[in-house]
Amino acid sequence: MTVWRQTGFWIGAFVALLLFLLIFSEILLPFVAGMVLAYALDPIADRLEQGGLGRLGATLTILVVVIVVVVLAVILLVPVLANQLADFIQRIPEYADKLQTLFTTLIHSRLSAHLGIDPNQIGTSLRGLTSQGSTWVAAILASLWNGGQAFLNIVALFIVTPVVAFYVLYDWDRLVAHVDSWLPRDHLEEIRSIAREIDRAIAAFIRGQGLTCLILATFYSTGLVTIGLNFGFLIGLAAGILSFIPFVGATGGFIVAVAVAIVQFWPDWPWIIATMGVFVAGQFMENYVLQPRLIGQNVGLHPVWVMFALFAFGYLFGFVGVMIAIPAAAAVGVLVRYALGRYLDSPIYRGVGVGSERE
Repeated sequence: MTVWRQTGFWIGAFVALLLFLLIFSEILLPFVAGMVLAYALDPIADRLEQGGLGRLGATLTILVVVIVVVVLAVILLVPVLANQLADFIQRIPEYADKLQTLFTTLIHSRLSAHLGIDPNQIGTSLRGLTSQGSTWVAAILASLWNGGQAFLNIVALFIVTPVVAFYVLYDWDRLVAHVDSWLPRDHLEEIRSIAREIDRAIAAFIRGQGLTCLILATFYSTGLVTIGLNFGFLIGLAAGILSFIPFVGATGGFIVAVAVAIVQFWPDWPWIIATMGVFVAGQFMENYVLQPRLIGQNVGLHPVWVMFALFAFGYLFGFVGVMIAIPAAAAVGVLVRYALGRYLDSPIYRGVGVGSERE
């Protein structure tokens, strides 16, 4: 009965957590962002403490630096990004029409000469599809850009997040000690071992992947701007930030950048190839330099599992779900590996007579 009661307790706690997230998902964004920021900055605070600075001084120093960096980024980057995004949304139909015209021009002779297909019919179909698709994409981007709720969330994010991050970062060690004091005493070391493994996986992804995304965003945007690509800064920054989703950032950025490059530079192939080269070099740097050095092998998360977690949690809890998806996926992955290890060592897998036969 004790085992069943413990199982029922943890299932009930998990269900209560899900209900809490579902009910309050609309207002949780600044609080979750603050806790994630505090978690990411805790190692820096620990190092400052080791250098002789008190916890309060270390927390204030870190947050002041972070706030200054964010404010400078907002002042310097947001106007540029806002102008590029507004211009890009307006020019999506124009770009789609130019791509369609270029495509039909290139294949006109081939279709009519070899396949006997009327390219005008294909052109009409493509024109309708690209027009509908570009209008749909532009409408989505415009609604996101002009959404009042999104604006309120951004305001709350910049006001509430630093406050939450300050208190959580300042009390981090005490919070960990309190949680540790609530653990079941009979399984204390086992739970601590699992928690340390979860912490390694989450830290490797949040801190390592966060720094990787920042470096890639800088590399992509700098490379595309150097080439002279229209909206290169916006495309490169978005591709780098979205790189935390496996394959999505690089693939999406590559497709959009190459499409813009074809419209802008055609028929000057060297510039189009140079645009492709920026993303090829970025992927090489990510796979062979950044990920091995900054993330390593501590994550233990398959890319498919990461994408599923992001989409599933995003669907259930919105943007808050996207932020908690990776920690939750890492925790679930560790728990599944632990349960699998226990299963492989149990008589259910080995059989009752395995131990006696070996003896």
